[in-house]
Amino acid sequence: MQSMPLVSMIVAGFGLAFILGMIANHLKLSPIVGYLLAGVLIGPATPGYNADMKIAHELAEIGVILLMFGVGLQFSWENLVRVKNIALPGALCQILIAILMGCGLAHFTNWTVGAGFIFGLSLSVASTVVLLRALEQRNLLKTKRGQIGVGWLIVEDLIVVIALVVLPAMTGILQADGSRSVGAVLMDSHFLQTLGLTIFKVGAFIILMLVVGKRVIPWVLRITEKTKSSELFILCIISIALGVAYGAAKLFGVSFALGAFFAGMILSESEFSQKASRDSLPLRDAFAVLFFVAMGMLLSPTILITKPLLVLSTVSIIVLGKSLAAYLIVIAFGYPKHTAITISVSLAQIGEFSFILADLGVKLKILSPEGQDVILAGAIISILLNPILFNLLDRYQPKQIKEHSA
Repeated sequence: MQSMPLVSMIVAGFGLAFILGMIANHLKLSPIVGYLLAGVLIGPATPGYNADMKIAHELAEIGVILLMFGVGLQFSWENLVRVKNIALPGALCQILIAILMGCGLAHFTNWTVGAGFIFGLSLSVASTVVLLRALEQRNLLKTKRGQIGVGWLIVEDLIVVIALVVLPAMTGILQADGSRSVGAVLMDSHFLQTLGLTIFKVGAFIILMLVVGKRVIPWVLRITEKTKSSELFILCIISIALGVAYGAAKLFGVSFALGAFFAGMILSESEFSQKASRDSLPLRDAFAVLFFVAMGMLLSPTILITKPLLVLSTVSIIVLGKSLAAYLIVIAFGYPKHTAITISVSLAQIGEFSFILADLGVKLKILSPEGQDVILAGAIISILLNPILFNLLDRYQPKQIKEHSA
């Protein structure tokens, strides 16, 4: 098996992910839990077969590209505008509160302020996959509660996209260990030059996508669709997602994630958006599974034994802290309690975007591997608890509530 590490990784990853995903689904849990545990089993922290970490990282990068491409495909300004008065300020306030709680916990753990910032930001972002599945199972997507939840999620996704662009330029500030003040770093010519260059490159990429991509991408799809070949159409979609992401990274120094997100967003405005989303879904789902498996490989289960209080505190921030903040924010905007509870329970978990942020933090040497372990452990536990919270919500929510008033 070792002579074919890529094949071994894919076979072991998909096989274990399927088995554990089925078990998780049978237990009324998100299959994501099974995928993450599959990664733990084939990772370096457990005995037996260990998949190649370098290959796992590369497959995870493809997974990130297709995940963000899918987010771009599903992005809707119309949905956001419909609930902007609550989703925009609500999500921003909740993210800020989660960051403050993360920084507070990091302070007691003797982490740097930068590590605390990335830690808190990672805890603030709910999983798109988990949230949408929970709302779909309860037929809430088209209700007012569901629209607020989705709009809230869109704002969180946008924050992640912006963070993935800005964080590398802010490495000097976030790595500060107290020997230099934040003000000194902000006035540093190297920082200003790096930030200015980053903004210029991102701006150039966005302009290129809006001016050229908005015309070329639909044109290519239109030509491909005329062939009446489903495999060529799918190949065209995947080529656009991977090609734009790779080009954005190599030509503009922009992250794969931002490139893929914009490719999906441009495609979402074309007449082929629904067909593109539907036809590419199986492949996107497959690589999403490999992404979660790769993230599971990074987790060291010993964190549950060596740092139990830290993991418990992290789970408390995710499940209680930020959910309570969301509940109070929705109530403050004049919405009924059952709407506020639904939103707070929907956000009481973290997932794929938290993993992306944590991985970036480690690569930038701002967040320690221990911090990444804690985030991964918090994600697994919060995803495990989320169906239980929704079942409690279903049981105790007043039966007389009608969806048109939700």
